[in-house]
Amino acid sequence: MATTGPLSSPLPLQPALGQAARHLEHDPAQALALAQALLQHARGLPPAELIAAQALRRLGRSKEARTRLAALARTQSRVPAVLWELAQAASETGDTGQAIGALEQLTRLQPSVASGWFLLAGELRKAGRDRDAWRADLSGVHASSRDRALLEAALAMREERLDEAERLLTARDDPPALRLLGEIRWRQGDISRALTLVERAVAAAPGFDLARDFLVRLLLQTGALPDALVHADILRQSPLDNPSHALLQASVLVRLGDQAGACAIYEALLATKPDQPQVWQNLGHALKTLGRQADAVHAYRQAVHHRPTMGEAWWSLANLKTVTLDASDIAAMERALTTLASESDDRREDVFHLHFSLGKALEDAADYPAAFAHYDRGNRLRRTMVLHDADAFAAEVQATAATFTAPFIAARGEGGCPAPDPIFITGLPRAGSTLIEQILSCHSQVEGTMELPDLMAIAARLQSRVDEGEFADFRAMIESLTPADRTRLGEEYLDRTRIHRQSGRPHFIDKLPNNWQHVGLIQLILPHAKIIDARRHPMACCFSGWKQHFARGQTFSYDLSDIGRYYRAYVGLMADVDAAMPGRVHRVIYERMVADAPGEVARLLAHLGLSFEEECLNFWRNKRAVRTASSEQVRQPIFTDGLDQWRHFAPWLGPLEQALGPVLTGWE
Repeated sequence: MATTGPLSSPLPLQPALGQAARHLEHDPAQALALAQALLQHARGLPPAELIAAQALRRLGRSKEARTRLAALARTQSRVPAVLWELAQAASETGDTGQAIGALEQLTRLQPSVASGWFLLAGELRKAGRDRDAWRADLSGVHASSRDRALLEAALAMREERLDEAERLLTARDDPPALRLLGEIRWRQGDISRALTLVERAVAAAPGFDLARDFLVRLLLQTGALPDALVHADILRQSPLDNPSHALLQASVLVRLGDQAGACAIYEALLATKPDQPQVWQNLGHALKTLGRQADAVHAYRQAVHHRPTMGEAWWSLANLKTVTLDASDIAAMERALTTLASESDDRREDVFHLHFSLGKALEDAADYPAAFAHYDRGNRLRRTMVLHDADAFAAEVQATAATFTAPFIAARGEGGCPAPDPIFITGLPRAGSTLIEQILSCHSQVEGTMELPDLMAIAARLQSRVDEGEFADFRAMIESLTPADRTRLGEEYLDRTRIHRQSGRPHFIDKLPNNWQHVGLIQLILPHAKIIDARRHPMACCFSGWKQHFARGQTFSYDLSDIGRYYRAYVGLMADVDAAMPGRVHRVIYERMVADAPGEVARLLAHLGLSFEEECLNFWRNKRAVRTASSEQVRQPIFTDGLDQWRHFAPWLGPLEQALGPVLTGWE
């Protein structure tokens, strides 16, 4: 029985066709034999022709399949299955043009089927039509937004039913499912697996902008900055004119220390659309880091002009330290708090930023009771938004001290990367570490970088091996490291930080204060690195940290008792370090630096094995980018005004004094 109509057949043939189709997956040779037998009785039967071609493809005979499918498509050009198979066979035999033609017809017939778009994108790339391929990928992503399983998985993920969301997607490997699985893994805390999945999604659909955007953010989290920049640059080439792509690229440039490049992006965005408070604020941050204070102030002022309730922009102004917010600013911030109190959405970040800003403005106005009240309210609100267990942290520090004893270190023997390049400046925030960095970066042999997260990332990875049950405790994990392991870890640190070194100077600074927790690890993996401990009067240091809102990382700083206990843990561990490794750490007392900068700088350089250079005493002339809360202060000569500011607030600092205990009484 012959037919040239659509894919259908008389009812008696259906069982035979069904039997042939069932053999396609596991026995394509049998499927081909059955289809051929049908065609002997029903010459040209479209369903049998399709099954035969499908079987030929599965048997590796794609050229034969393509010939038969091309003929079939001339009469069945509106049958999606025929077009799909023809596209696959044409692709496998290298006929990209025929594959594109079939897929273009298929996507016109079924625009809501994502797989057709993704396959079309791949063929278009083979043909060098990258722009069209990108748009095809975007169309595939758009089509997948109607995929019920994806929608159900996304809903489950948003409702924190992560295991259920994962089950809904386990059997899938299409780009949207891979990206969503990556986000599920990320929310589960498995960032390594998340990266793998999202990288697969981007490889399968290079025009999947949302997946590449997410990939950049994951790479930023893991410190893979060069890779993040590559993907951010690609994202900027998207046919979709999305300003968020430019903002993401600017964020990567900021992390890489290219503040000027970030400024150029922000300024270009504002030139076309000036009423963007977030972009003005970002521009202000970059300008501040470059030392362009007047321009930074203007940018922050523009941000609050366009959004008066923008707490972070107000705090950025206050945090310049050299800017005084006047009575009109105070009134504007109080109005902003009133406005926020009447809004239904969650604006807690704006609220606590405004309290910190008002605290600074009122402190500058010498209204200390009102200033403390605002600092206190800002800290109390912020404390509810962060996780910090003071008892657990104290226990971790004690375990570290108990591990890195003199006998333990001696028993490790040789090992570690011998490079003398790094200079670690550790301590607490607000203890003078930025001042030391600025002084040293003026030396001809030392390059200043920024607060680098790389040692903390290595330490966290080692700790995860304990958390996952590979080792009984931290000590056992450290004991397991061979000399070669320690050398490899030291070399990894140098590799990770190399992107921040631009000058070719032999030494560079890592000024992440929290690295005081890892001095023992530094000794084992970088035995010739230099370590500096920046220390300041405990009341002055802790109060200054408590009234400072940090962008990230310092979760201990929002409660007077917490920060006091943190300071005690730090001092205790550093005392143990001094006992276990005498002379390994050079301590710089901030008050002594203020009182005798030439003498302290000379002693510091001598410890580092560097010759004295007069330029180190003129540090405020250095135009390098500075990315900390003290950025503007270190652009001025050393001043004494801040030494005793805490005393204005002494009546309210009882909890801090009590938490510090013997550390305070034994300060001198």
